[in-house]
Amino acid sequence: MPPSTSSDLTLSVNGEKYTLTVDHRTTLLDALRERLEMTGTKKGCDQGQCGACTVLLDGRRSLACLQLAVAAEGREVTTIEGVAEGERLHPVQQAFLDLDGFQCGYCTPGQICSAIAVIEEHAAGWPSAVTGDVRPQAGPPPLTPEEIRERMSGNLCRCGAYVSIVQAVARAAEETKGAAA
Repeated sequence: MPPSTSSDLTLSVNGEKYTLTVDHRTTLLDALRERLEMTGTKKGCDQGQCGACTVLLDGRRSLACLQLAVAAEGREVTTIEGVAEGERLHPVQQAFLDLDGFQCGYCTPGQICSAIAVIEEHAAGWPSAVTGDVRPQAGPPPLTPEEIRERMSGNLCRCGAYVSIVQAVARAAEETKGAAA
């Protein structure tokens, strides 16, 4: 008998458990959109180049179009639908609204998920390609517009809302830092 090409799996998405049967080749993006009807995560290039499908996988950025659904079992998936706390928007979402960090809005869910991870990575002291002093004892570099642009460079915006996106990430980072203090 040939081996099965599908598996039963349980995905933890936005704090909820979902059990489904998927073909082994099903991407996390397709499982989210087509099987779980969570359409906030967008399908852009389907090649991992645009960032529209960015979700958080155990708190880290992941391109859902390149991640197999079966590989996400046992991990916590957070989509744009799960970043707010009830009716209260996440600080990144609020900053995007306040500073017009979107135009058509198609890339916005991926931009927001990526920005949440960027702020956490920066706070943890992770360097980027433009970080001047990468020694651990130097601590996190200032979150300059250059740092934000480099860290967000995997997320494309066809409308060109980059100036507002950088401002929104900077504001949310300040608010997040103030809330953590």
